[in-house]
Order: sequence, then C-alpha cells, then structure tokens
Amino acid sequence: MLNNMLAGFYERDIRKMIAEIELFKSEENLWKTVGSVKNPAGNLALHIVGGLNYLVGATLAKTGYVRNRDLEFTKKDVPGKEIISGLEDLIDLINKTLNNIDMNTDFPFPFDGETRTNGYVLTQLSLHLNYHLGQVNYLRRVLE
Repeated sequence: MLNNMLAGFYERDIRKMIAEIELFKSEENLWKTVGSVKNPAGNLALHIVGGLNYLVGATLAKTGYVRNRDLEFTKKDVPGKEIISGLEDLIDLINKTLNNIDMNTDFPFPFDGETRTNGYVLTQLSLHLNYHLGQVNYLRRVLE
C-alpha cells in the first residue's frame, strides 16, 4: 500500500516539476535567482534528478548511476528539454523500484544520521522533492 501511494506522490510531483520548467517563459530564467534565494530553478531540478537517481536508482535499483552532487548546484545553461527528460526518466525508475522493494527493510546506509527503513527514506525524499517543487514554483512566478 505504501509503495503505491508513494509512487503516486512521486509521479504527481515530478510531473508538476516538469510543468513548472515548461512554464518558464525564458530558459535564461531557469538559471536566475532573486533576493536571498541561492539556488536557481534549473539547479534545483538537476538536484532532484541527481539525488533520486542516486538514492533510488543506484542505491535501491542498482542502476550504477554515479552522482556528482556539487555539479547539481554549479552546472548552468542545461537546456530545459534535457532537464525534463531527466525528470521523465525518474518516473519509470521510481515506479519500477517501488514495486520491487520492502518498505520495512533497512535502507542500505544510514540516512539522517541513523539506520532507517526504505519507507522512511522514500517518504523523506518525496517530501524533499515537494519542498524543491515549491521553490521552483516561487522562482518561476517572481522571475516571469
């Protein structure tokens, strides 16, 4: 039950992130910030792609993905279509992975400083995605 519910939340929020990226009138604005906001929408989306490919893909699904977390925040001018493609690929990865794991099994390494279950980690990552989705929405609205 938790597997299907979480997979639905991920798909919903990834699709919302895709819609936000598509709604930017100018791709230049994907790489801008305002006020005290430090990370542009493009980098937040790259962070979601990298983080989920690593924590769900490499760690749980054994995809072999190698993460470069620093690059998620420093790489610029990635075309919106490339970001969207990475987000779209996550939907299938997450659906397949969540259908094949036990939520009560311990995640392969400590998370938030201690041993946690897959269910805990996947719930926390869904909340993290939603947090960054809100940031992207805010940036799009104030920059357009």
